[in-house]
Amino acid sequence: MHSKTYKKLVVKQFSADFRSAIAIEELPIPAPNSGEILIRNKFAGINAGFDTLVCKGNVPYVNLTPPFDLGVEAVGEVVAIGQDVHTLQVGDAVATTVRGGGYREYQAISANLAIKIRDTTPDLLTLMPTGLSALVALEKVGEMKRGEVVLVTAAAGGTGHIAVQLAKLAGNHVIGVCGSETKAALLKKLGCDRIINYRTETLDTVLREEYPNGINLVFDCVGRQVFDICVNHLAIRGRLVVVGFISEYTNDLECVTQPRIYRKLFWKAASIRGFLMPHFSEYAEEGRDRLLDLFYTGKIKVAVDPTVFRGIEAIPDAVEYLLSGKNCGKVVVQL
Repeated sequence: MHSKTYKKLVVKQFSADFRSAIAIEELPIPAPNSGEILIRNKFAGINAGFDTLVCKGNVPYVNLTPPFDLGVEAVGEVVAIGQDVHTLQVGDAVATTVRGGGYREYQAISANLAIKIRDTTPDLLTLMPTGLSALVALEKVGEMKRGEVVLVTAAAGGTGHIAVQLAKLAGNHVIGVCGSETKAALLKKLGCDRIINYRTETLDTVLREEYPNGINLVFDCVGRQVFDICVNHLAIRGRLVVVGFISEYTNDLECVTQPRIYRKLFWKAASIRGFLMPHFSEYAEEGRDRLLDLFYTGKIKVAVDPTVFRGIEAIPDAVEYLLSGKNCGKVVVQL
């Protein structure tokens, strides 16, 4: 096994430019230690926002010094097992969400970190961890109820299109915000009640004219002006959950001079809440199992962007593609 090599992506230096930060290394394929399994990754999910922030050294809860490995979610096949592994066997399909385990062809990890799945389809990359983030953010942080108006920004993205479906399953009126007719078509298939293409309609105008009582729950991944508009249109006791701010990931944060935001929140008893999955890890196992059940029983659909990216070398292209906003669903790389 050690006569063969594999490729992985590493961050060599902190840089605001993804391509300048990373390098490809070729190493011997490792043998699993006791309690470990060796996985041949087949597909990796792209999390361009997180990747960009990590490469800039701007993720406060991750204290890393280059060089370090990159990539999180992957699906693959178990190709070797170490001693004392009884839950998995060679040939099993597994999903993993280990930081540093995604952008590589092989990974040797503790067997208890792998989730057994039916097959190595890239569809599962949409559910873990992005779909899981949507579920926990809506239910635990956003306190989503039934019969509410829920607005999802970047609604056709990897996280957003799962959030749309979860909000619909909970019995809510769902507004999906997107930026193309292709994305609007996807959202229509997923059951969005109102689709706002911000390139052909004005978000502020639509919300003012069609939703005079405001929005009960906002799931925001975009930030900047979209965030500002959503804050302005929160309903009485409305909640806005900050799941990300992809509009500012590649640039320095915009400095805004205006009256403090409590003037907009206080009179409506509204709130803004931050979400980051590592701070809600106690909900991960139950949420993951529920998502897999919803997927396998056909209650939610997953969208994988059709653009093909192959090999470790294609990862920078995939990151730039996602950051461009062109994707429709989860962006994946075939390894």
